[in-house]
Parts: sequence; structure tokens; C-alpha cells
Amino acid sequence: MTSPSLTPGAANFWMDQKPPEKPEHAEPNDSEGPSSVALSPEHYLSAYRNMLLIRRFEEKAGQLYGMGFIGGFCHLYIGQEAVVTGMMMAKRAGDQVITSYRDHGHMLATGMDPKGVMAELTGRRSGYSKGKGGSMHMFSVEKHFYGGHGIVGTPAPLGSGLAFANKYRGNGNVCLTFFGEGAANQGQVYESFNMASLWKLPVLYIIENNHYAMGTAVERATAHAEELYQRGLAFGIPGRQVDGMDVAAVETVGREALEHIRSGKGPMILEALTYRYRGHSMSDPAKYRTREEVRDVRQHHDPIELLHKRLVEFGSSEDELKSIDKEIRAIVNDAAEFAQAEPEPDPSELWADVVATRG
Repeated sequence: MTSPSLTPGAANFWMDQKPPEKPEHAEPNDSEGPSSVALSPEHYLSAYRNMLLIRRFEEKAGQLYGMGFIGGFCHLYIGQEAVVTGMMMAKRAGDQVITSYRDHGHMLATGMDPKGVMAELTGRRSGYSKGKGGSMHMFSVEKHFYGGHGIVGTPAPLGSGLAFANKYRGNGNVCLTFFGEGAANQGQVYESFNMASLWKLPVLYIIENNHYAMGTAVERATAHAEELYQRGLAFGIPGRQVDGMDVAAVETVGREALEHIRSGKGPMILEALTYRYRGHSMSDPAKYRTREEVRDVRQHHDPIELLHKRLVEFGSSEDELKSIDKEIRAIVNDAAEFAQAEPEPDPSELWADVVATRG
């Protein structure tokens, strides 16, 4: 008996698995190609600024980790910036965001202060979790950001719970629930799908398919790997697939999905095809893929470079775009200096916010 192929997918998997063009009057579970919707130059500039902030912040975080200022686990979002940026432009005020451990980009995209995020990464008292949560556990009720969770698949049930609260309160909000393609195989995800469909909860499950779950290519561990957006069909949940390297496509499809959910039709799944440039975490040398693969993605599919080209076509000058990059670098450097200068939590903080029970 011949064993199935276990070779990792190629870097141009967007091209190999290109979603078909959406036909007229398509149903929600049809997949979606890149968007051709024209957006204003100002809109694109805002997206460019936000994506650059995430990229430069993560690059700085990687440097600080190498210098020993950041300890523990640290999962960088470099390469995936268009997914969360597009979705934040699609959502409305009041919608919640919850995600897994590759979360710094989501924090920044929701408007959390880079200083507070970096301070938490370095374990300082002015961090969003007072220096006690680190990379994977930051929260901001003010920005409707509910973590950052280290357990694989956890955002699905927790996000469904937030959506249940929205429906109970009748506030019209939707919970944007992010997790990776590896987490899409978790049992708790399908329990969440069942409950969300049964109660028509206002939740959008966003699968950030970066093609590798830790060190395993998605084709090696996932049946029908090219159709994760259809994982909810057994529960009556429609899905869409989108080029996660195209911020305009993500925003366009994201808006349509959120309108579908907000109209009372229940949950949806959005699979964003994306790619991470760095290893799974800072300790991962990523030897399971070739340098040529990563280089090909950077050269032909980089989300920031794609947006850069569009802005130039719209009339933005190279000097203007360089000025934005310079401004973003200054913000990130300021955040890094702030985080390194801040004091660590007082030892007494160890016992704060801890609930003790007596038998």
C-alpha cells in the first residue's frame, strides 16, 4: 500500500489553491478571491501605517528577545499583518477580539498602546497585565480585546461565550475569534461550532492559515487542508476563504461576513490564507521549510509590499512612505526604551488578583 505524500506545501500555495472567482449571487460558503474593490488612498495609508507598526514592533520584540529583555515564549506575527489589519477596518465599535498566542499584532491593531504591550513583554509593572502575563496573556477591556491565550483552540469556546453575552444583551456586537489552522483540528473548536450554530451566536471564526502548525505543514496533519473554511458546513455554518496577504480583500470579505452575522443569521467562518516569516516561536529555527520558500513569499506575496505598490499607484511618493516608516520606527523605539526603563513589579504583586479558597 502506498503511503500518502507528506511533502510540505510550496510557498506559492495561494496560487496552487487559488479560490475560484465568486459567481454572481454566490452563497456565503463560496470561497473568495482577491478584492478589486477600490478604496481611497487615505484608507490605504491608514492600513499601511497599522501594518508597518505591527511589522516594526515585532522586529523590535525579536531583537529584545535575543538580548534577554523578553523571556518565556514569544510568537511573532511578521508576515500576517494584513489579516488583523483588514478585519479591524471591517469591524465596528463594540465588536470584541479574542485570539491565541500569536497576539501582539492583534493588540496593536485594536489600538492598544505599544508602550504598554512592550512593557508587558519585558515583564514591567506598567504592562497591560502588570508584568505578570507576558507575551501570551494581555487584555484590554477598554479596547474590547480579551486575550491572548496560550492553550491551542481556546479562543473558539471563549469567543463563543463572548458572543453569547452579546446576544443575551442584544447589543448587536460580534466577537471576532482568531485561531490558527492547527487549532482548527481541535475538538473544542467543533463543540463551539455546534453551540454557536444552535443558538445563532454573533461570532466570526477567523482561521489564520499560515500553512504551518508549529513545524508541521498543514497538508501533513489536516484532511482536505485546502478547504478549512468549509469545516462548519456540518453545523450549518457558512464559510469564506480569502487571500490573507491582501488587506483590501480581507476587509471586503470581512465586512460581508460581519453583515451576515449581524443580520441574525448566526456564525460564519473566514479562512485567511497567510504566511509567517519567522519560526513558530523564537526558539524555532524553522528547518522544516527552505529558505527559498520564505524568500519567494517575501518577494511575491508580502502584504506590506503589495500595499506599498498600490499606494504608489494611487499617487503616494516614496518620500511620503519613507516618512511614515521613519515615524513608526520612532514610535517602536520609544516603546522599547520605555519598557526597558520601567521597574519590575513589586514582589507583593505576586499575590494580587489571586483567589484563595479554604477547604
